[in-house]
Amino acid sequence: MECEVSESEKSVMELFFEPRTVAVIGSLKEGYFGGYVVIKTLLNAGFGGKIYPVNPSYQKVLGLKVYPSIKEIPEKIDLVLIMINRRSVPDVMRECAEKGIKAVIVVADGFAERDEEGAKLQNEILEIARKAGIRMIGPNTAGIVNSANGLTPNPYEPGYEKVKSGAVAICAQTGMINPQAFPYADLHYGLSKICDFGNKCDVDECDLLEYLEGDPATKVITMYLESIRDGRRFLKMSRRVAAKKPVLILKSGRTKEGAKVSASHTGALAVDDEIFSAACKQAGIIRLEKFHELFELPKIFLQPLPKGNRLGIVTLTGAVGVLAIDEGAKYGLSAAQLSPETIEKLNAIFPGLGKSVVDIGPPMAVGSYIAIYPDILKTVLADDNVDCLLNIIWTSPFKEFVEEYLRFYEKLRGNYQTTIATWIYGPSVSLINEMSGRMEDLGFPVFSDVETAIKALGIAYQYSIRKKGEK
Repeated sequence: MECEVSESEKSVMELFFEPRTVAVIGSLKEGYFGGYVVIKTLLNAGFGGKIYPVNPSYQKVLGLKVYPSIKEIPEKIDLVLIMINRRSVPDVMRECAEKGIKAVIVVADGFAERDEEGAKLQNEILEIARKAGIRMIGPNTAGIVNSANGLTPNPYEPGYEKVKSGAVAICAQTGMINPQAFPYADLHYGLSKICDFGNKCDVDECDLLEYLEGDPATKVITMYLESIRDGRRFLKMSRRVAAKKPVLILKSGRTKEGAKVSASHTGALAVDDEIFSAACKQAGIIRLEKFHELFELPKIFLQPLPKGNRLGIVTLTGAVGVLAIDEGAKYGLSAAQLSPETIEKLNAIFPGLGKSVVDIGPPMAVGSYIAIYPDILKTVLADDNVDCLLNIIWTSPFKEFVEEYLRFYEKLRGNYQTTIATWIYGPSVSLINEMSGRMEDLGFPVFSDVETAIKALGIAYQYSIRKKGEK
């Protein structure tokens, strides 16, 4: 299969994320799952398109007219969501084909991931879709999100109204990335798109890479995969896309045991892990190791990329600063040698500050650090020998310290070109969380631990090398 797709196929992919009309086929009973939840979530998120509920047992739901079947809807439908018993899905797919629908999301489960009968049903609906020119996400999926237009047709109750709009796209073979499973309302950097492939019997990772490559709202792409459907196409596509945007992938099934379980999850056959690792290196994909990295590491790419590997460190704990140098070496980062001018300025602010690890611990001990902290950080950021910065902040147990920090970062925002990763520690979890969220609202990514912060800087540096090599 060739990597490139036709313009008509591209436009069909756009129907999943930019539909003007959406039909929802399934139970409209109030609850925590089903068509009722999808419609309520779309309305709450401010979706501006038309919504057509379909269920022969209802006349109205949430103020909308309900149609007995998809065939009865008088208007052209861009996108259909199907949430019904698996045995009824083929008949509904045939109705979609007769209606001329081109984009369908099959939320219903019980297909290839369950048993032999389910696998046969999956093949049947796929055959119907292909003959009719329908693109299909699923089955066994929690669906998609486009934060920009309020398209959040989530079949599970998320408990909040909107996914914050941003520049990171997350795609996966699991509903664990969808709004009901993750607090996106509190994810401060925001998302552009979400897509759960489900069993991905049709639309797969290559289709989403193709779509997101040309999506102006998406600057970073992350994926969780259990299998690769077309290895040759994936390698060609990912190499092309990764040259333009960072592509971060977490793949399960590293072991034989994990690969076996993944087959029962989505009916997929996992690719050999060593082959996948080699493909990632060849294509320039950043491979992730832990699930939380899907959500943490992408935000480092929302800043300028490092121009080199010289790591500056500003910290209130010298020990952690030294550990960070060891950690950074894993990714090719080395401690920045500060310029004589910077050393002189730092020593003038407080004697002994002008070192590779700028340790603010000593001035903190004499009670003066909060007043001089802004000058210290600005001095290090201004040094041309510093390509990226690990910023370690102690909140203190007092909120006035947090407010003091934030006033400084409000002024600093937009006035630097250095890649910064921040780790915040202190005696109050509530203050750490508050400061982390507000820092990220200002555009300064904060990480859960020093190792993740350093890894973020490391992968940003490695990606910058690739970008330079592409030019």
